[in-house]
Amino acid sequence: MHYLLCIILYLCSGKIPRKMKKFDTRTYLYIAAAGMIIILALVIIYMLTPVSKAETTQYVYIDDNDTQDSVIAKVGVFSHTAGMTGLATLIRHSNYSEHIRTGRYAIEPNEGAFVVFRHLKQGRQTSMMLTIPEVRTMDRLAAILSRKLMLDSATIATALYDQETCQKLGYDTCTIAAMFVPNSYDIYWNVSIDKFLLRMQREHDRFWKGNREQKAARMQLTPTEVCTLASIIDEETANNAEKPMIAGMYLNRLHEPMPLQADPTIKFALKQFELKRIYNKLLDVESPYNTYRNEGLPPGPIKIASVKGIDAVLNYVHHDYLYMCAKEDFSGTHNFARTYQEHLKNAARYTKALNERDIK
Repeated sequence: MHYLLCIILYLCSGKIPRKMKKFDTRTYLYIAAAGMIIILALVIIYMLTPVSKAETTQYVYIDDNDTQDSVIAKVGVFSHTAGMTGLATLIRHSNYSEHIRTGRYAIEPNEGAFVVFRHLKQGRQTSMMLTIPEVRTMDRLAAILSRKLMLDSATIATALYDQETCQKLGYDTCTIAAMFVPNSYDIYWNVSIDKFLLRMQREHDRFWKGNREQKAARMQLTPTEVCTLASIIDEETANNAEKPMIAGMYLNRLHEPMPLQADPTIKFALKQFELKRIYNKLLDVESPYNTYRNEGLPPGPIKIASVKGIDAVLNYVHHDYLYMCAKEDFSGTHNFARTYQEHLKNAARYTKALNERDIK
């Protein structure tokens, strides 16, 4: 106990009590050993204790504006006091503030301060699954992506509406939507806009390479043209089983040739996607997307086409229908007709159903 008291006093004050006799070599070894034990205990408590108190993996998002203090604050939201003390000590007593690496970092329940600090300092971030949605406009795409990536919506939108950027990727500002294939991709949260777009270009090429590309060529359509037609079909119906039938009808119109007369293109031209009825007065809108006034396909997709829509065009049903009208039972499917007279009868039934339900 005497030696232990001396050791404690020595370690706390750095002074040797007057009543203690001159230490021999063995005593100094005891002091050194005790000091090592205390240091080891502190290391175990503060450095090896798990940082996170959560039972599941937690994620820390570090962006360009973060400082060492803000990083500590972000981790501190879900941390143990001891583990967080160890991590904060490592962060503040290193050169971490000079080399803060952006990214999405996973902190597992059993990871101590040493492991977490090493991941942060070395930039060992964790990738994430990013889903490309089937949206109508590039503004909407930019807004959704900005909530999932470190990129802000203005940066994304600026790139998608920049002609030079689109041309480098093989598109223009009207066709760039065709580059995006709605799917989930493993990607880093802090990806740059250039790397993101190049990744989407590679995914597009991978999606089309082989069977799909060959089918499009046999139809004498480019992948972008297929996506453009698919985007219209997607807006016509949510019934995937009927999409190949609708694709066959539109392809028949293209081969006639006759205008596509697709109502969804009018909504896109007006940017009024909430319209439930397309009246004749709306069919004169001045726009290259007005498929009532312009023959052929519009300049580009009116949304990011679904995979089901794309495959519906590539595997369209061969028939001789030229007209279709939504069924009066509001089932989401259509009545098809070969002649205009037959189509007018179908349209009259649907109009009557709309009026009965007071749908404007």
